[in-house]
Amino acid sequence: MDAAAFGPGQAQALAPRICHRNYGIGSDGILLGAPAQEGAEFELRIINPDGSEAEKSGNGLRIFARYLYDTRRVGSEPFRIATRGGIVQAQVFPERGLIRVAMGRATFDSQAVGISGPRREVVAEAMEFGARTLSCTGVSVGNPHCVITSVPVTEGEARSLGPLVERDPRFVNRTNVQLLEVIDRSAIRIQIWERGAGHTLTSGSSASAAACAARRLGLCDAHVQVHMPGGVLEVEIEPDYHVTQTGPATRVAQGSVDAEALSDGAAWPLPH
Repeated sequence: MDAAAFGPGQAQALAPRICHRNYGIGSDGILLGAPAQEGAEFELRIINPDGSEAEKSGNGLRIFARYLYDTRRVGSEPFRIATRGGIVQAQVFPERGLIRVAMGRATFDSQAVGISGPRREVVAEAMEFGARTLSCTGVSVGNPHCVITSVPVTEGEARSLGPLVERDPRFVNRTNVQLLEVIDRSAIRIQIWERGAGHTLTSGSSASAAACAARRLGLCDAHVQVHMPGGVLEVEIEPDYHVTQTGPATRVAQGSVDAEALSDGAAWPLPH
């Protein structure tokens, strides 16, 4: 959507209806594209299904990059996109059907992640949620994540633990949640509970955060495949934890939302 015609405030108000899979189109969020700002050729605002605004989204950035390529606003050269979580560099590889996004530098600093208590690196920290003690690693890649190890990596577990962790008061801005399983040194598997969206099949920022957590814990190499229920992303981690992800973005449909779908439907307009 064009932010000039459909601003963030309106998008936040309408997101629960638009993103609803019964009453709207159904999606994991709304992307609002805008023209250049200082330091970037484009700007992207990301609205969650509950109306909250996300700082950054790896999947959203790849989708937006594909849209920019399809509408001939960019070619195959690198370009920059500003988000609330920082400026990222993207590049489209049409001959491979892939998009590469440099997500920025991951950090485990509690202040950057938004975890209360004394400032520290949150790495394999024991946290209690209800009657369970979990090993948690806090990661920010421009938005907050809590990566949990040593639990079953299943949809049921993600749906059970996700809401508890997301809204735990220790996470001052709420948090995205990943359940992490190591397949081998070059591959991990995750289940995702996304802040403001719930259980999610894929997430680029979650894949990046989980891969960085696994690397920091010594569980994987610097180049890792992240397997999710909705697909696989390639993640590369530099020694200073700058992280880059590469994956597809598949066009599904193009159309418009009728204004009637966004109202209470109390009265029908006269036919033209």
